[in-house]
Amino acid sequence: MTGNRILQFIGEDGGVATAPEPEAAAATSAVSSSPMAPPDAALLDAYSAAVVNAARRVSPAVVNIEVRTRPRPGDRPHHPGHPGGGGSGSGFVFTPDGLVLTNSHVVHGADTIEVTLSDGRAYPATLVGDDPDTDLAVIHIDAPNLVAVEFGDSNAIQVGQLVVAIGNPYGFQYTVTAGVVSNLGRSFRSRTGRLIDGIVQTDAALNPGNSGGPLVDARGRVVGVNTAIIAGAQGICFAIPASAAQWVAARLIRDGRIRRSYIGVAGQDVPLHRRVVRFYKLAAETGVMVAGLEPDSPAAAAGVQEGDLIVEADGRPVRHIDDLHKLLTDERVGVAIPLTVIRRTEKLTLDVVPAEARRRE
Repeated sequence: MTGNRILQFIGEDGGVATAPEPEAAAATSAVSSSPMAPPDAALLDAYSAAVVNAARRVSPAVVNIEVRTRPRPGDRPHHPGHPGGGGSGSGFVFTPDGLVLTNSHVVHGADTIEVTLSDGRAYPATLVGDDPDTDLAVIHIDAPNLVAVEFGDSNAIQVGQLVVAIGNPYGFQYTVTAGVVSNLGRSFRSRTGRLIDGIVQTDAALNPGNSGGPLVDARGRVVGVNTAIIAGAQGICFAIPASAAQWVAARLIRDGRIRRSYIGVAGQDVPLHRRVVRFYKLAAETGVMVAGLEPDSPAAAAGVQEGDLIVEADGRPVRHIDDLHKLLTDERVGVAIPLTVIRRTEKLTLDVVPAEARRRE
């Protein structure tokens, strides 16, 4: 559904997104009559200069990452991410002492990691921390004379703004592509199934191998971490915003992981019967049915049962399983949450005390 909606939006938006100012409209009319008029040349020169300067500023900090993984029992031959082989991706140095930000799926489960700098120097890297739920990871190299990126404010970027992506697609090192911010606030699921919000959509071309590379603004400041594309589409690429990446990186440096809470239920989004919604004056017409329950979990200890319909948590409507995920942050560990459920025709409020989620390997 999301893919269809995006494709439909692109099809409908085929023209220019905003109308020119009256003065700009007159200038456009004059320029259109002379394709090689000086205003066009000046605009192209300014665009080229912005891309060149951004690439020149950031490229020294962009790295190529090669990983190797030893065979493990049950591995399928030539399965992606498992030997006999390895994988590769991109990353960028964000501190002068050798911390590198990249995607979790680039380095997760790797036995050896090697980083090659833009000047050809190669160094072994160690994993500092890895968070598959946000698809971000931090690795470290011990190398002198490193160039680090500068972060920009990803909350201030606008749709239509110029952005530049730098990475190593298909092994072609330090490839530069340029485009615009196509949309803000997209959401998609990480490989763990958790929803990542606030994603930046861009049409700067990305390919396998760009994963973990920087998305930068015209001043060469990192505003995103390139992470995904829609296979088969053209110009629909995604980056994790720099604000989220900085927060995750700080936690990974401090703790080596991101702490989250859990209550131990497997849920399924379901519609609620209209009579139930009206009778209990519920804020939403959908909820989460408890399809499975972990033994000895916080939810089980609180009295939650399979078949219960979760409609509220901590006083907030629960329309989808993602509403629960957003609520279960590290601050909730050990803090009771009132969970409102519909059991058959009865409305119950149960106090659930989330525990710390076990780390995914």
